[in-house]
Amino acid sequence: MSNQKILTLDNLSLQEIDTDAELIPLLTPEDEEEMYNEALPDDLPILPLRNTVLFPGVVIPITAGRDKSIKLINDANNGNKIIGVVAQKDENVEDPNEQDIHRVGTVARILRVLKLPDGNTTVILQGKKRFEIDSITTNEPYFRATVKEVTESRPTNRDKEFLAIVESIKELAIQIIKESPNIPTEATFAIRNIESNPFLINFVSSNMNLNVDEKQNLLSINNLKERALETLRFMNIEQQKLELKNDIQSKVRFDLDQQQREYFLQQQMKTIQEELGGVSHDQEIEDMRIKSKSKKWNEKVAEHFNKEISKLQRMNPQSPDFSIHRNYLELFLELPWNEYSKDKFDLKNAQKILDRDHFGLEDVKKRIIEHLAVLKLRNDMKSPIICLYGPPGVGKTSIGKSVAEALGREYVRMSLGGLRDEAEIRGHRKTYIGALPGRIIQNIKKAKTSNPVFVLDEIDKLSSSHNGDPSSALLEVLDPEQNSEFYDNFLEMGYDLSKVMFIATSNSLSSIQPALRDRMEVINVNGYTIEEKIEIAKQHLLPKQLKEHGLTSKDLQIGKKQIEKIVVGYTRESGVRNLEKKIASMVRNAAKSIALEEEYNKKVTDEDVIKVLGAPRLERDKYENNETAGVVTGLAWTSVGGDILFIESIISKGKGSMTMTGNLGTVMKESVTIALEYIKANSDKLGIDAEVLANHNVHIHVPEGATPKDGPSAGVAMLTSLVSSFTQKRVKKSLAMTGEITLRGKVLPVGGIKEKILAAKRANIKEIILCHENKRDIDEIKPEYLEGLTFHYVDRMSEVLEIAITEQKVKNAKKMN
Repeated sequence: MSNQKILTLDNLSLQEIDTDAELIPLLTPEDEEEMYNEALPDDLPILPLRNTVLFPGVVIPITAGRDKSIKLINDANNGNKIIGVVAQKDENVEDPNEQDIHRVGTVARILRVLKLPDGNTTVILQGKKRFEIDSITTNEPYFRATVKEVTESRPTNRDKEFLAIVESIKELAIQIIKESPNIPTEATFAIRNIESNPFLINFVSSNMNLNVDEKQNLLSINNLKERALETLRFMNIEQQKLELKNDIQSKVRFDLDQQQREYFLQQQMKTIQEELGGVSHDQEIEDMRIKSKSKKWNEKVAEHFNKEISKLQRMNPQSPDFSIHRNYLELFLELPWNEYSKDKFDLKNAQKILDRDHFGLEDVKKRIIEHLAVLKLRNDMKSPIICLYGPPGVGKTSIGKSVAEALGREYVRMSLGGLRDEAEIRGHRKTYIGALPGRIIQNIKKAKTSNPVFVLDEIDKLSSSHNGDPSSALLEVLDPEQNSEFYDNFLEMGYDLSKVMFIATSNSLSSIQPALRDRMEVINVNGYTIEEKIEIAKQHLLPKQLKEHGLTSKDLQIGKKQIEKIVVGYTRESGVRNLEKKIASMVRNAAKSIALEEEYNKKVTDEDVIKVLGAPRLERDKYENNETAGVVTGLAWTSVGGDILFIESIISKGKGSMTMTGNLGTVMKESVTIALEYIKANSDKLGIDAEVLANHNVHIHVPEGATPKDGPSAGVAMLTSLVSSFTQKRVKKSLAMTGEITLRGKVLPVGGIKEKILAAKRANIKEIILCHENKRDIDEIKPEYLEGLTFHYVDRMSEVLEIAITEQKVKNAKKMN
């Protein structure tokens, strides 16, 4: 039953309209009988109603907005207040004609007329009796028609069946009011107090949830008993619908807990935010759809996105999954699918940029220019995977920026040092709380292009844990044949990384997984010579530090000689990182003097260097002398570049035992053992008495005992040291050596030759012994770095001894007996 119309009858008080009026009483049987017996006027003004049907005896408010209706109401209200009310067949017709209205209607009396501020007129009508339009007499200014009375067949008061029907209607109406949450329980008072049976039927029919056609059919039934039965049928249908609705609601009803309370509060906040100008979730989703139309993704990605955004639209905005799903779709929209920056193919300009930013590094520059040249010719080449391998501080990381500028691409850097979670590379599945895409995809999103220069810094520092092996996850990233469909767990789609230029940096190749190393083109970035360091300091480091400390070249000048003094006396490295720190100290000292308005030398002298940096500390790697037997200069490779290594051996009376000190590793100890056994096996050729070997203990030591040392490259130096001790002959002056030895007497090649050669030059070494196979490494070094050095290439240990051991005895030589 309709809430609105029952309230209208029960609560409608004329006091709400006119403070001097009384309540409109319900019809009594006497009132209804009197109304039924009233004579019907021959001619009536006709008021068409859009969406309701007026039944006899029922009071309803009508709002009139059409000019014709307002005119009719005003005229009738000023006259006898009697009008004819009919229902329109189509409520959307603004100006109905004769064919647009029903023929059967209800005579109504105007009880009250209200003028509203918006220009409309509200009139309260009470139905009296039914009529049928005979003919329309006029259309203007409103309908007038001749009417005839519609005879109604009424059962007698003793008709038990009719009385039972009426009683059923009353009981069912009360039951519907109780079960319906939308109808106030006070409405039962009105039903119980209706005494007239015809009025009860009309009242219930008027207030049921029926459309206009169904109500019009009820009004048109002439037999009151049949109308009562039809009304009861509709009420039964309505009750069944209500019971079904209540049954469904009872099944899904649940108590409000904290979550639901928060949900309703959130909904209220959402409404408030929207009123204040915020954006609704529906608007966000629509904005995403609009933004997706401008993306350059393929059909497969577009189909996946549309499927996922439809899923988001069906989600409850307050569920935890909603924000995860929204973040997922936002990532799709922010990723630069198939968006590439245009490469610059000006090779000369690229060469200038690389030369401007980095001194040396010729192999790296050559490889970049080659890549640009091929790109220029083909324009569709897959980008290479380059690994810059070398000691710290030589400019491996910073070269990525120069390459990006030379190519005209975006620059991205990702540090892999200490990374041990595979999800950092591949991302987490979005079902996890706090799920994120991997750092590869995150950095591509930041770059806003799909072909940046991507620097993977410290790739050798990757480590594995219980969370997986990140280096294994990088296999797909760094494989040009696979990375066109790189799968990220969060993205759940393949992403094309084939146009990305990956540049990895590493201090060591030994700790990189072999399969990963195989996918990269390794370029060795060697340490700098003293001359190169001087130029780097002059061209790059000093100007940079002056700028960072707020000074200019007029405030401080450091000459080449002073820079060389800093390089030689205060730094011990392959790169220039410590050199930059020392130059920064010089600049800070000048800045302090300027701030304190003190006198200082704008042109730095040797004394200024010592005053600021203290006495030189690194003179120990200078070659000493050959006056002591058993002291040999070896060449070593360290993580900071090359270095010279002193091998010391001494013999004493004993039973032929051997002692090794100096924090030596297993491989280095094995080299000592091999050297000693070689000497024992070849004592006749070497001129060493076998009894001397049996009656003397050997102690071999490598200074700087706190520093761990290992590797086979000191084998020839160990051999030379032992022979020198047993023969008490001098080792050739200003000689250094490096090479691995075998029991067969062969000398094998070793690595790190350039760094070792630079270390030898720093130590004023003049001659170097190398394996013959290391000649190819020497050929790759610039000739100017080799000036003043003489190389002896050997294949056998006997050749080493011929070159290294002189016939001259050392001072205070021991007597062997």
